[in-house]
Amino acid sequence: MFTSADYEKFRTLRMTQVALQLEGLLKDDGNDSRTPEDLFLTAVDEALEIRRANRIDKLIGKARFPIPHASIEEIRYLPGRGVTSVRMQRYAAHDWGADPTNLLLISPTGAGKTYIACAIGIAACHAEHTVHYTRMDELARELVISRGDRIAHQNLLNKLSEVGLLILDDFLTIGIDETAANDLFTILVNRDQRLPTMIASQSGPRYWIESLPEKVAADSIVNRLASRARTINLGDVDMRRLHAEEARATKDHWE
Repeated sequence: MFTSADYEKFRTLRMTQVALQLEGLLKDDGNDSRTPEDLFLTAVDEALEIRRANRIDKLIGKARFPIPHASIEEIRYLPGRGVTSVRMQRYAAHDWGADPTNLLLISPTGAGKTYIACAIGIAACHAEHTVHYTRMDELARELVISRGDRIAHQNLLNKLSEVGLLILDDFLTIGIDETAANDLFTILVNRDQRLPTMIASQSGPRYWIESLPEKVAADSIVNRLASRARTINLGDVDMRRLHAEEARATKDHWE
């Protein structure tokens, strides 16, 4: 099989993974009847799939999802919840780069907004879109802190302006000051009609206008978020309470 010198050549050519896959195929007696060309192409395909899986893992890691195992397939479609399997599969397969339409997830607390936002975001990572998840209160704090370093602050604005899909969770659950609102305005202006933003919130656009500190900026921010957005109203099914009740009903539950 391949020697250490061979692998050094493969590393130079950036073919190490192909060599590893080919070596594994050659060691398998079941492949004795296959041609060298067929084995090589199979090794290339397997190496490309491994490389793609690694890219996806990196995208998911960089996105900072609070529920990194969230999955469209695991969403529960209960009566009154406002989502269907067909609709969610469309979001799973959505090309966010080609369609910059925003998405609003609206429901009371406990309805599962964060899980669904993470599931859609992870599906976007699997389609190799860049994603950044943050709660609005965390973002406001991060923006304020970064203002102490002009370069760091501009880098943060650039990052949030250019990420493929920006997810803002708990949007305006608590108020933000005028400085953070101005930065949010800058980010959304930069993204407008270019890149999609997902909002998960207990409230809707009318409340957002009232909550933002400056009227003109508030109108502009909300208009950019909501005027061309798709909306998922999750209803009032309390998934947090349901999961807690189901956990108590299991045989191994104790309190």
